[in-house]
Amino acid sequence: MDLPAQAERPQPHYANHLRVFRTQRGFSQGELASRAGITRQAISSIESNLYLPTTAVALQLASVLACRVEDLFSLTPSEEIIEGTLVGRLPSQGKTQLHSIRVKVSTVGKRTVVRPVSDLGDQLSFAVPADGYLTDTQSTSPGATVRVKLSRDREAIQQEISVAGCDPAIFLLGEHLRRQKDQTSVVGWTMGSMTALQALQRGDVHVAGMHLRDPASGESNVPFLRRSLKGSGYEVVTFATWEEGFLVRPGNPLSIRTAADLAYPTVRLVNREKGSGARLLFDQRLQAAGIAAKQVRGYDDIALTHFEVARTIATGQADVGIGIRSAAQHFNLDFVPLQAARYDLVVPKAYLKSHPTLTRLFETLVSRPFRDEINALGGYDTGETGKVHPLRSA
Repeated sequence: MDLPAQAERPQPHYANHLRVFRTQRGFSQGELASRAGITRQAISSIESNLYLPTTAVALQLASVLACRVEDLFSLTPSEEIIEGTLVGRLPSQGKTQLHSIRVKVSTVGKRTVVRPVSDLGDQLSFAVPADGYLTDTQSTSPGATVRVKLSRDREAIQQEISVAGCDPAIFLLGEHLRRQKDQTSVVGWTMGSMTALQALQRGDVHVAGMHLRDPASGESNVPFLRRSLKGSGYEVVTFATWEEGFLVRPGNPLSIRTAADLAYPTVRLVNREKGSGARLLFDQRLQAAGIAAKQVRGYDDIALTHFEVARTIATGQADVGIGIRSAAQHFNLDFVPLQAARYDLVVPKAYLKSHPTLTRLFETLVSRPFRDEINALGGYDTGETGKVHPLRSA
């Protein structure tokens, strides 16, 4: 649609990057204030956009921080429109109410990826703020080019880290990272291990999390990655080791201990989707027990997350599902352990160099405060957290 000839230009506003430069240089507000000859309260007011510095103050700040004034303060349009590639599916309103569709925007390599906030799920879509709103699109299908009106500072969006996987603790890692570094946030897109790896290969996310244990070697993830990824341009870093097993109702009233117990017609299963680590483990145990999938009631009833499995059992809609101990504890369920599995994060080495804050994610991962909190969740072992696993022999 053509714009009117006298369309009103958006009013400019100031982009303020003082806090980013200050923290990058390692200065506290007091230290910067002392060097620039102003008060700490003035620095705080400038960083909070409560006070616009005079030219003299701006020049002094730029001198202390060894940058240009325009690096610290610049005029930007109040309404910025960008184009990106749509990932995921739009909610039901489709083209009719595009302006009300909230989206997350991430810069992955050379791509700008746009995904509806609704893909985060019912609860998180109300807790995670949008980066912008769709304005128009030629198609609502994945892969279409869409236009987005940004609602956040573009620099903050560029620092955002997009992670695919099924560990709900990834948001906790993001919160610890946010406490240390300004503007950086982590968005976790819930999906099974193989789906997450495929999203990484397409360039939809920066990091993929996975837990696939090879039955032949007993090794986690690396055998699958060697078959799936070409070259050695990836880092594989352990997030944590967790316990996987059967989630059952309190007291385990059906006395479920092994996969063979699920063949009884009175037992109702809630399964995970094909390609997930939990589904792979369950299929391996069924095969070892000589049980066919069709013998298991509810084999085709799918839950897409560990928490959804736990919630389904807690509400009485199923008797058993496969998942992680921390999910069972969160919903006060009993847990029958089957194996310990390593949950690894896979990241292209190129992203570690090009993304402004991605290396900080892994620095935060090995920090003592984060590891202490993960251990307190239950069902996690951080003994190998941060360990790098080579994909190829030297």
